[in-house]
Amino acid sequence: MTRIAILGAGITGVTSAYALAQLGYQVTVYDRQRYPAMETSYANGGQLSASNAEVWNSTATLVKGLKWMFRRDAPLLLNPAFSLHKYGWLARFMRHIPDHERNTIATTRLAIEARAHLFEMARTEGIEFDLERRGILHIYHDQASFEAARRGNTLMQRGGLERHAVSSAEARAIEPALRTSCHGAFYTPSDSTGDIHKFTRGLALACARRGVLLRQDCTVLGIKDEGGAHIVQWRDADGHVDQARHDAVVICAGAASQALAATLGDQVPVYPVKGYSITVHLDQPGDGEAAPRVSLLDEAAKIVTSRLGARLRVAGTAEFNGYNKDIRADRIEPLVQWTRRHFPGIATQRVEPWSGLRPMTPNMMPVVRRGSRPGVYYNTGHGHLGWTLSAATAPLLASLVAAAQPPD
Repeated sequence: MTRIAILGAGITGVTSAYALAQLGYQVTVYDRQRYPAMETSYANGGQLSASNAEVWNSTATLVKGLKWMFRRDAPLLLNPAFSLHKYGWLARFMRHIPDHERNTIATTRLAIEARAHLFEMARTEGIEFDLERRGILHIYHDQASFEAARRGNTLMQRGGLERHAVSSAEARAIEPALRTSCHGAFYTPSDSTGDIHKFTRGLALACARRGVLLRQDCTVLGIKDEGGAHIVQWRDADGHVDQARHDAVVICAGAASQALAATLGDQVPVYPVKGYSITVHLDQPGDGEAAPRVSLLDEAAKIVTSRLGARLRVAGTAEFNGYNKDIRADRIEPLVQWTRRHFPGIATQRVEPWSGLRPMTPNMMPVVRRGSRPGVYYNTGHGHLGWTLSAATAPLLASLVAAAQPPD
């Protein structure tokens, strides 16, 4: 049986393991955390959102970034300190501005395809993950931003997405808990939300039932080529070093993918863009009625919400600050204040803050390809759409592996 090593047990690594196991491969997943989905797949915004498929490569994004550079509470924050990795990535980001239209349409199509795969996995394996299939409502507070959003909406419609404009009154009818006014909104009824951590943990258990070996709590020390095979060396939580032989290796390591790729002779231009979230526990009288069930995206604040059972996830911001997962109070406070302002009936006395590093590529497209060495593959760089796209990129990855190294 062909043996495949996957580095990373987040949503991309686990969906890849599942797709490969279905084809009959012997799969081992390596991850430094004790459990799957403990890093970027732990507490993201919770949206399965084809409606967020518009790539960020645009002059407008650059202008906003420069305008917000010295605001500590800015939705997009760039640490101006010099870093060759950061500024090299930003230069490549700007070079992809002419690809905005093509990449937005391609991402929309991939996101729509991913839905069918994800819901099928959940049905087949009986995974419960606080799924809400009520759509996503993008709200705009002024006419200028609303009209500017029409271009992106047109591109996503060309990609096959059902998404339409609604008035302020219609937006409040779609989500009655939304009491504050807005100029207008775009509504995507086919989008949904859920708990990415619960889904990934459930899918990891399904992988284990299918024979996938999950090596958690281990740090990969290196990958050596030996007679056409790939020797993965790792150290466990007790400090013991061991190794295992595999026929192929797949890098699904999120923000760490660039460094791992370099050891294998490849360039994977991933930059860690930090995002923050809060999880508000809806355990006080009236919280459940005051909190929205339809997922929202406030375009001005770049904040999203997802209802996760008796919790409300509020997430947002993009911070270019290297491999730094510190939870800054001045980045969390705007999320709390936004919740209080728009949903004053929710008690915010029990709020859990979180931060994670989105693995972003300069063109905002995931990397699904072979490496320069035989038996090396990549499925990474999904950025802010990791959960949305991973159910589609996993079968793409599996088809690449099967074409070169069929299961025995």
